[in-house]
Amino acid sequence: MAAPAGWLPEAPNQGWTYRDRVAPAQAGMAVSAFYTARHRHSDRRSWQARLAAGEIRLNGQLLLEDAPLAADDRLAWRRPPWLEGPVPASWAVVYDDGDLHVIDKPSGLPVLPAGGWLEHTLLRLLERRHGGESAGMPRPVHRLGRFTSGLLVCARRPASRAWLSARLRESTERTVAGLEADAEAVAGVEGRCRKLYRALLVPGVLALQPGESLLIANPIGRRPHPQLGQIWCAADGAEAGDLAARSRLTLLQRTATADLVQVAIASGRPHQIRIHCAALGAPLLGDPLYGPGGQAAAAARPGEGGYRLQAWRLELTRPSGERLLLELPQALAAPQTLAG
Repeated sequence: MAAPAGWLPEAPNQGWTYRDRVAPAQAGMAVSAFYTARHRHSDRRSWQARLAAGEIRLNGQLLLEDAPLAADDRLAWRRPPWLEGPVPASWAVVYDDGDLHVIDKPSGLPVLPAGGWLEHTLLRLLERRHGGESAGMPRPVHRLGRFTSGLLVCARRPASRAWLSARLRESTERTVAGLEADAEAVAGVEGRCRKLYRALLVPGVLALQPGESLLIANPIGRRPHPQLGQIWCAADGAEAGDLAARSRLTLLQRTATADLVQVAIASGRPHQIRIHCAALGAPLLGDPLYGPGGQAAAAARPGEGGYRLQAWRLELTRPSGERLLLELPQALAAPQTLAG
């Protein structure tokens, strides 16, 4: 099937080398066992076949048979080229001052190489479009999920990227430390980067009237998953790796087909909005991964789409002290009917 206009069609990449270092606790493991634990997508027999095919090196030497590992050994798996699926390859530039470069990322486009995506990513497309410019190439400062659309901040100058990343990190640290009592109360904090999202939720679950809001403070942590080993989902805060997370949800509109909500996040946890809404019992409409309660479905993965989530408003303070406010001209709206 041909890709839609403005999309990159399915195409093979050039392959990739994954590099790992063996931790002391992993010493004595066979190479195939190490990779089976590291990459849950393949069983041990598949890794033994990759060894025989000459895809794996140990400390720089080609390894054709299974062997025990020692602490600090270095492994390199040269993954052969694979097909990358079609992705949208066009977007609107919302703001560009020669350094800061903010785009409206389309749903379906991965931001950075990860998992099955290498060339069909926003980063690679930016390299192709701006790599030769004297001002430098705009690089993403943060991530949006593959199927999350909306405002994505890039910057050309390394100092600007570092400064913006620090603002995002500091805002999260303040929240986790309990220094902010409310996710909406941080808009005027000096240096604060504040992002507002809109999402469509399963209708009729939220005990709110349009205009009313609530604070969600459900922790997020890694829990076992049959395909991935572990996955982020709603947690109870009882395990050492569980992370504090805070979101403020406001109901904007209720229809027969979806609840339209706005979400302000005061912490940047993986899949936070998807998990927090699901933890309330009102998951994102069409989300294949997170169902009521915020646990992950065993048959789904984080990169699967079907939901509607948009980063529609951005507030930040520049190093000069200037306050910058950006909004998408077309914010996500609740449909009156859903296509069959």
